[in-house]
Amino acid sequence: MTTNRIAFQGEPGAYSHEACRAARPGMEALPCRTFEDVIEAVRAGEADLAMLPVENSTYGRVADIHHLLPESGLRIIDEAFVRVHISLLAVPGTTLDQVREAMSHTVLLGQCRGFLRRHDIHAVTGADTAGSAKEVASRGNPSLAALAAPLAAEIYGLDRLADQIEDRQNNTTRFLIMSRQADMSRRSDRMLTSFVFRVRNIPAALYKAMGGFATNGVNMTKLESYMVDGVFTATQFYADIEGHPDDANVARALDELGYFTSTLDVLGVYPADPLRESQRRGA
Repeated sequence: MTTNRIAFQGEPGAYSHEACRAARPGMEALPCRTFEDVIEAVRAGEADLAMLPVENSTYGRVADIHHLLPESGLRIIDEAFVRVHISLLAVPGTTLDQVREAMSHTVLLGQCRGFLRRHDIHAVTGADTAGSAKEVASRGNPSLAALAAPLAAEIYGLDRLADQIEDRQNNTTRFLIMSRQADMSRRSDRMLTSFVFRVRNIPAALYKAMGGFATNGVNMTKLESYMVDGVFTATQFYADIEGHPDDANVARALDELGYFTSTLDVLGVYPADPLRESQRRGA
């Protein structure tokens, strides 16, 4: 059974909602309260896909998401890079000089310090970006604006007083699109494989485990560690590598990794987002 829905965390108009529209424009976006609710919506068949943010180029890893991925039972089928463009939103008819306060998530407020300072606008912490836009619309006070995605203006009937006001123009969030089933059939010039593993309790196990990727010419684009169940001695690693498990060099590297790990779980095989390559070139 298919629903043609893609689930995301947050209010309508959130950046995750914007990512859904950009990556899957033909699907209905389903808002969920938490990341766990997003995963459960897909597992329960209420949605076909999940859109989950994993890292931001300015603020790093999204908290707790790497704990959820291997436990979700879902598989990564795509990645989506979304540029974070921030707009100042206000009730219709408001002019920029009327705005005295701007509400948003604390992370977004920190990305617009220069603009707020230049216009003498005081930052007000809100629950999230789209929720702040919703709050501004409900209050109807022209002195209070919201910092959010342009999509939020469309949804909540607000005017965009200024666009792309973020301090860093290259601020980008990486999302993973997840499904109930893996898709190993696709091929492109740049494939990625994501997996989690735990090394065996032997000396230099991680060093030996990583050696197979170097000797087989496999590029590892990400390696992160995190504790399991709050125990300092139990560490799990999350990794992204370039290539497909059916590639001879990747197969050899993963086979060698298996000698030094107690668990190894491939989370997904998927094409690289085109923006990844442009960022590599410095575009």
